[in-house]
Amino acid sequence: MKTVLFACVHNAGRSQMAAAFFNRLAEPAFARAISAGTQPGASVYPEIVEVMREAGVELDGAPPRLLTPEIARQAALLITMGCGEACPVVPGAKHDDWPLEDPKGKPLPRVREIRDAIRQRVGSLIQNEGWGRRTA
Repeated sequence: MKTVLFACVHNAGRSQMAAAFFNRLAEPAFARAISAGTQPGASVYPEIVEVMREAGVELDGAPPRLLTPEIARQAALLITMGCGEACPVVPGAKHDDWPLEDPKGKPLPRVREIRDAIRQRVGSLIQNEGWGRRTA
């Protein structure tokens, strides 16, 4: 099983959304996602909680967490979320950067667009890697 690490600075927006969508869409026997940040916030941004709830995903109470060496070692793939120079580096992991706008403080229509872009990227990643859920 592969572990995908979604990382950004505060782990309170983009990386939380990406990990939640990934774990909903991927076959757990093949891959799972975790998320973390280099400077985690106090909580997931309220606008993120709201738009994810609209998508059927509950993030209220999901704690942002610090990207530690222990968490980093779990990752076979690191996906940073457009955080530029502040993005973490995980030695030994494949790396990709998704240059996505930070949704913090944005109007809800823009946050929904960012959410939908993340969901699309996550779906494409899962499909390209063959990690999708199997149906009977």
